Amino acid sequence: MTVTLSATLAANEEIERRRGAGQRVLHLAFGEAGLPVHPALRDKLVAASERNGYGPVAGAADLRSAAAGYWTRRGLPTDPELIVCGPGSKSLLYGVLLAIGGDIVLPMPSWVSYAAQADLVGAHPILVPPPAGQGGVPDPERVTSAVLHARAQGRTVSSVLVTLPDNPTGRLASSQTIQRLVEVARELDLYIISDEIYRDLLHDPLLPFTSPADLAPERTVVTTGLSKSLALGGWRIGVARLPDEAYDLRARLLAVASEIWSAPAAPVQEAAAYAFTDPPELVERIVRSRRLHGTLAHAVRDRFVGIGASVPTPQGGFYLYPDLSHLRLGGSAEITRILLDDHGIGVLPGHAFGDDPSAARVRVAVSLLYGDTSEERLTALNSQDPLQLPWIAANLDLLSMGLTELSLRQRSPVRELHPALVPTPCHS
Repeated sequence: MTVTLSATLAANEEIERRRGAGQRVLHLAFGEAGLPVHPALRDKLVAASERNGYGPVAGAADLRSAAAGYWTRRGLPTDPELIVCGPGSKSLLYGVLLAIGGDIVLPMPSWVSYAAQADLVGAHPILVPPPAGQGGVPDPERVTSAVLHARAQGRTVSSVLVTLPDNPTGRLASSQTIQRLVEVARELDLYIISDEIYRDLLHDPLLPFTSPADLAPERTVVTTGLSKSLALGGWRIGVARLPDEAYDLRARLLAVASEIWSAPAAPVQEAAAYAFTDPPELVERIVRSRRLHGTLAHAVRDRFVGIGASVPTPQGGFYLYPDLSHLRLGGSAEITRILLDDHGIGVLPGHAFGDDPSAARVRVAVSLLYGDTSEERLTALNSQDPLQLPWIAANLDLLSMGLTELSLRQRSPVRELHPALVPTPCHS
């Protein structure tokens, strides 16, 4: 098995290297929330800094209770004994894949680590496109045919994964699609893994949100964390809600956790326990965050649409998925290279997400446009019109200039993409 650096992390390191060498690069390749830590969370972490014991593998009781309350307030009654905490939801997803076993159905495109993790645990990722106009959920009717085909070949298919809302497309699957997927999962006896780390960052909080766990709590694993909603990516804390009565799965997941991470960092758990109680000051921070993410996502979409790109309207998080095929400049790797090398715009190629390499689709993250300092980012967060802030306006102008230049160029001979920006394609 060939293991390569995650595409998002590789791109981030390459862009930072170029910046360190004096190049001006607009960083649209990394899904970091781009905002400072809330002072209340910082204070909680400092106050807990003397806690240096390992603690329970499943996580501290206070954190599990707080996470159970988080889901209960969102209409999903939760037993704290079915909460497992880990050093980021990414680690938990890996542990869940190991604990469930078998092959997994993924949306195509989908976050770069899903298929890579499946490969690492010896599973086979089965990539299924979403229904038209949606993202993050494989088309339920195609799931049926794909699973039956795989099983006819003697493979064991145990789970299907969804992302609500989605990375890379920024789209939210409809309630009807989720309902049908749940029906299919029951018919095929599949676990559903629902990655809901962007749930609290829906641009329109009134947009209907249906979790598979609302409809099938007995077969759905839900994961979330604080890296996106509260910009705590570097703190590495995540929580998983296991299916109702799934104590055997819990035991297997804890066995995996005990051998990989032992327990999440104790001081971070204490701060996270506070965050998952939804205190008013953090709820207000999330409201401001999703407003900023939505404002910039739509502004960046306008720039791509302005050169004729097809771009699904983002509904949550801070991502866009433009299709630049109309420019006829090559596939996703080539268009990514041209944007970076010739126009100083860093994005991720769509084939990193399992998409067709010949399609010129790229993943764009807007969350590093908010400023280079904590002061600038806080100003953007608190602004009623962040697009008028000089540094954000300058970033958008740079994007517009680069895209305009891109749209005017003729097809050129294919050159190699920098190795750090060429991830291993996902398997189907």
